[in-house]
Formats: sequence, C-alpha cells, structure tokens
Amino acid sequence: MDGKTLGANEQLYQINLRQLKKKPVRLSIRKREVVRQLIIAEADRIEQCVHALAVCSDHVHLVLGMSGESAGCAAGRYKRISTYGLQKDGFQGKVWTKGYDKRYCFTQKDLATRIEYVTRHEMQ
Repeated sequence: MDGKTLGANEQLYQINLRQLKKKPVRLSIRKREVVRQLIIAEADRIEQCVHALAVCSDHVHLVLGMSGESAGCAAGRYKRISTYGLQKDGFQGKVWTKGYDKRYCFTQKDLATRIEYVTRHEMQ
C-alpha cells in the first residue's frame, strides 16, 4: 500500500503486516487477467452466473448468482482454480488467505448495490 492509501489506518496496517506469516502478494496486471479469465472460464463451465468481478492486485471481488453450493465452497473453488492457473503461469507461493467475506442479496436493490460496489473496484 502506498502512503496515500494508508492515511489514518497506518497503525492498523502495520499491526496486520506484522501478523502475516509470509510477505503479501501483489498480482501484476497480467496475473490479474489470468485470474479473471480462470474465474470466468470456471463459472461458464459450471454454468454459474457472474454478476460482477473485480480482480485487484491483492484481492478479488466476486458477485455470483445462486447455485447449489455454499458460499464457502464457491470461494474455495475459485481460489483453487486461480491458484492452480497462476502456478501453471509460473507464480510460486501462497496467494489467498483462508477467509472470505460473504454478503447475501435478498432484493434486487441489494444485488444492484453489490454489483455497483464491485464495478467501482474493477476500474481501479
């Protein structure tokens, strides 16, 4: 993160940085595109709707349509596919953390808000 991004969160950032077991990963634009294409291809393969996707240098935002698997299974699926693809592309090391954040959308307004949020990240 650069100084502009840290601002008032400098102390929290430093605490979190010290707790990391490994150096943080930053995906290049090319590696980000690899991840993007892998997620899209897997979603197409299993016929899962991707409402929005933003692959950032250090995290991914993904809004998925309903499916027969839990949010945790879906997150794990896309993490595994991305990790495997990045390794095939020459990347070494651990990419994703164990956790993920899930937000269920119960109305069209909720869904539109999530899609808008992810779309804003996609343009960064």
